[in-house]
Amino acid sequence: MSRARVTIPGNHLLPTLLGPADRHLRLLEAAFPQTGIHARGNEVTVTGPEAQSVARVLEELITLVRQGHPVDSRSVVHVIDLVAADESPSEVLSDEVLRHARGTAVRPRSRGQKAYVDAIRSATVTFAIGPAGTGKTWLAVASGIAALQAREVERIILTRPAVEAGERLGFLPGDVAAKVDPYLRPLYDALHDMLDLQGVQRLLEQEVVEVAPLAFMRGRTLNRSFIILDEAQNTTPQQMKMFLTRIGFGSQAVITGDVTQVDVAGGRSGLDGLETLLAGIEGVRFVYLSSRDVVRHPIVTDIVNAYDKASSETGGEPVRGR
Repeated sequence: MSRARVTIPGNHLLPTLLGPADRHLRLLEAAFPQTGIHARGNEVTVTGPEAQSVARVLEELITLVRQGHPVDSRSVVHVIDLVAADESPSEVLSDEVLRHARGTAVRPRSRGQKAYVDAIRSATVTFAIGPAGTGKTWLAVASGIAALQAREVERIILTRPAVEAGERLGFLPGDVAAKVDPYLRPLYDALHDMLDLQGVQRLLEQEVVEVAPLAFMRGRTLNRSFIILDEAQNTTPQQMKMFLTRIGFGSQAVITGDVTQVDVAGGRSGLDGLETLLAGIEGVRFVYLSSRDVVRHPIVTDIVNAYDKASSETGGEPVRGR
């Protein structure tokens, strides 16, 4: 039987590592049911066929705590998943994309998100495809702000198609800006999460940050820009071609989408077959995120998994009520 021992350097780390009422140890026991975990003083003894994996999880958690990372139940689950995938949690979770207005760091929270951030840093055009809650828009906006602060680009352009999600809103009052604003609200939300109110208003007034519907991109050439196309599954193939051909010199584009939530008329999405079409083009990367990369409330992961299961059982057809 395999056996491992982990020494926790300093009693002050124990409450964070073990969790309230040893909650984190219970998570480890649930993840490795054939392994015995016993904490005594500042030593944890592990016995069983997966003792080395459990010891590595504990060592990675110690590294994260010593680096100043908050450790909660969610992050313990992320560390377990990363170790199971033979990844280094301390490397993934320590990658800082941006430190926003409240002093909190924006970091990838899973290996899928880390691959996404790395792709943005290395590619000219990055496609991020995955379900709700996987941080597609959040990390794209954070990367854009980081590029702007580093003077790698001169402006950020945020755009998305103005497609209603299965509803008919009718005629909206106001000018063009007032009519399209509801569609662009998620992009404003991401900006406000990372910059203070005055900072967002200043950047918008100076047109350093532009938020506009996709239709406003036609005929433009966007140089020295960080361009984010959100909800790309709701573009038509013609709109996607139009958008991709707007990219100018010194620019970078990030396209996010969820192929399970296509609301475009006719159901033909601009993301369909795109990876095959663009295969072999240097500077284009595709990253696929899954329920394992969901960082919203844990119930979102369960909901995504339930829809994925139902979709697979119906051969990809939409889930309908009884």
